Amino acid sequence: MNQAHWPADTSSAVLELSTGDLLRAAALDSGDQIALVEVAPPGSPSLAGADRTDRQWSYRQLLAEAEQCAHWLLTRFSPGERITVWAPNIPEWIILQYGAALAGVVLVTANPALRAAELRYVLEQSRSAGLFHTAEFRGSDMSAIARQAGEGLPELRSTFCFADWQETVRAHRDGGELPTVSPGDPAQIQYTSGTTGFPKGALLHHRGLVTNARFMIDRSQLPQQGTLVSAMPLFHTAGCAIGVLGSAHQRATYVLCQLFEPALVLGAVQDHRGDLLAGVPTMLIAMLGHPGFDNVDLAHLSTVLSGGSPIPPELVHRVEQRFGARFTAVYGQTELSPVVSQTSPDDSLDDKATTAGRPLPQLEVAIRDPASGRTVPIGQQGEICARGYQTMIGYFDLPERTAETVDADGWLHTGDLGTMDDRGYLRVTGRLKDMIIRGGENIYATEIEQVLFTHPGVRDVTVLGLPDPTWGEIVAAVIVPNGPGEVPGAAELHDFCRARLAPHKTPARWFRAGELPLTGSGKIQKFRLRQQIESADLEELHVS
Repeated sequence: MNQAHWPADTSSAVLELSTGDLLRAAALDSGDQIALVEVAPPGSPSLAGADRTDRQWSYRQLLAEAEQCAHWLLTRFSPGERITVWAPNIPEWIILQYGAALAGVVLVTANPALRAAELRYVLEQSRSAGLFHTAEFRGSDMSAIARQAGEGLPELRSTFCFADWQETVRAHRDGGELPTVSPGDPAQIQYTSGTTGFPKGALLHHRGLVTNARFMIDRSQLPQQGTLVSAMPLFHTAGCAIGVLGSAHQRATYVLCQLFEPALVLGAVQDHRGDLLAGVPTMLIAMLGHPGFDNVDLAHLSTVLSGGSPIPPELVHRVEQRFGARFTAVYGQTELSPVVSQTSPDDSLDDKATTAGRPLPQLEVAIRDPASGRTVPIGQQGEICARGYQTMIGYFDLPERTAETVDADGWLHTGDLGTMDDRGYLRVTGRLKDMIIRGGENIYATEIEQVLFTHPGVRDVTVLGLPDPTWGEIVAAVIVPNGPGEVPGAAELHDFCRARLAPHKTPARWFRAGELPLTGSGKIQKFRLRQQIESADLEELHVS
C-alpha cells in the first residue's frame, strides 16, 4: 500500500437479514438459551410496572414478547411510521426495539436526560406518531416532561408510559400476520450532533445494523452462548446495535445494567460470569478506581470492549493488567451503523493502545485531503472517509445535509482526521467537526451556545471541549458579558443551562473574555482560546 486506501474485504458476506429475522433465527435454533438478564440497583422499583427487577428471558420468550409487542403496535401505528423511545436501560426497551422491527415501525431513540425542548425537537423533527417513556428516572418527572414536550404536536397521536406495559402490551392477545420487513427498510433514527444547526437524525437500515453487529462481535471474540455485560445506553448504537444485536448473533446472554454505577456493573460481571464487558473509557476509569475493585471475581472475563471517545494508551495497559482481560477498541460513527474499524484482542498491546484497528469487512476506507478530496499517502493525515453496505439511508428529512456528508460517489465524510499505516490500521488524530465527546457522548457546541445567548448578561459566547483525564473531554464556555458590571456568576450560568439542557451538556468550566478572537472572515478561533486557557490568560469563573 502506497496510498491510504483500504479496499473492502469481501471474504465475509453482507447479511440479508432484518432485525426481526435475526431474533427469529436465534429463537429457532437456541430457543432455551438465556437472551436477556435485567440488572437494576438493589431495592429499586421496576420502571416498567413489573413485580421485580431481576427478570430474564430466553430467546424463545423474547421473540414471543416481541411479536406480542409488534401486534399491539400495529393496532396503533402503521409500518413506516416513527415512534420515539425515551427511557433508560430497561428490558422493555429491547422488547420494543424488536417489536417495532417486526412491525415495520421505525424506532427513534432519545437520551433520557433530554429536557422538554430537546425532546420536543426530536419528536417534531422525526415526525413521530408515538412516544414511549418511563414515569420518572433519577429524580426527573419524565411524564411531566413528556406532556410538555408533546403538547400541540399535530403528528404525535399517542404517548405511552412504560409503567403501564404489563397491563397493556403484555396483556395483548390479538395475533395475525405481521408485515414483511426487508433488510433495506428503515429500522432506526439515531440523532447525532454536527457542527451547524441542530442534531440530525441518521436514518439507519436493518441490513447495516445487523451486519455491522455481526462483524463487530466476531472481531470481539465473544464466544457462542457467552455473556456480554453492559451499561451502555440503549439509545446509542453502542447499546441497541453493538450490544443487543451482537449478542443475538452469538446466541449470547445480554446482561443489561439499568444504569452505570461501578459496583453494579462489576457485580454483574462477577455474578453472571461475564465473558465480554462493554464500556466507554470513562466507565472503565470509574470501575478501576472503585474501592471494591480488587474484591470482585473477574476470573471468567476474557475481553473488555471500549470506544466512543479517545482512549488514553495508559488506560489500555491498566485495563489489561487489572481486569486480567484482553482489550478491543472500536472506532465508528452513528451514520455508519456504527463501527468502522476495530482492534482485535489478538493485536499487539502497542496496536491496541495507539490505533483504532483495521476496518471491518465489506467497508472501504480512505484518508483524503479535505481540500482536494484526493487520497493521501500512507501515514499522512487527512479526513477519514468510508463507503459500503452500512452507510445510512440519509439524514431524516434533510436531503441537503445528507448531500454534504455523503458525496456523489457514495463516500461518507466522517469529519474526523486520521492516518492509515501500510497494514490498514487507522489512527484518529483529531476532528474537522466542532464536536465535543464527553465520556462517549457527542455534544453539540452550537446548541449550548444558542441557550447561553439567551441569558441577559451574556453578549457573546463560545463553547469548546477541553481535555480531561476522566471524561476524555469536558464542556467549557467562554462568555463575553454585556458590560463590566454585568458579569453573571458561574453558578447562575450553570443553573441557567441545567434548566434548559441535559446535565452532560452543561459546561463544567466557565471563562470570561473581553472579546472573542476571530478570523478575518469572522469565525471564532477556538484554538486560540484553548491556548489562553492553558496559559491561564483567561479569567476563570468558579461555580462555588
